[in-house]
Amino acid sequence: MTPDAQRLVRESFAKVTPIAPAAAAMFYDRLFVLDPALRPLFKGDMAEQGRKLMSMIGVAVANLSKLDVIVPAVRDLGRRHAGYGVQQAHYDTVATALVWTLEQGLGDDFTPATRQAWVEAYTILAGVMQQAAATA
Repeated sequence: MTPDAQRLVRESFAKVTPIAPAAAAMFYDRLFVLDPALRPLFKGDMAEQGRKLMSMIGVAVANLSKLDVIVPAVRDLGRRHAGYGVQQAHYDTVATALVWTLEQGLGDDFTPATRQAWVEAYTILAGVMQQAAATA
């Protein structure tokens, strides 16, 4: 990712952070609308799941300029998700839900360039997770 794309992701996520619980709830609501079959994969408290999601995204966003630091953790996450029953096709659904959530949360601040930066970041991280899941 270019430094400018990384900046766009960091700056836009900083605007979402104050509404993190609502953003996480919106994300999961949208995810389950897009694919209701995913709902049974989530067995715990959804508020806690939302906190974990936002924390994980925060760590990834903060480390976009040093992916080598987070790749081991992202690989572990991919392997764990495979164990939960996450399939390759689910990553596209998650991407759609994530972009929709950011668009809702950021409004006019979710510019085409910001959208592209998020798609790029997600594609990189999801690719690492998928590769790890395939070897799990």
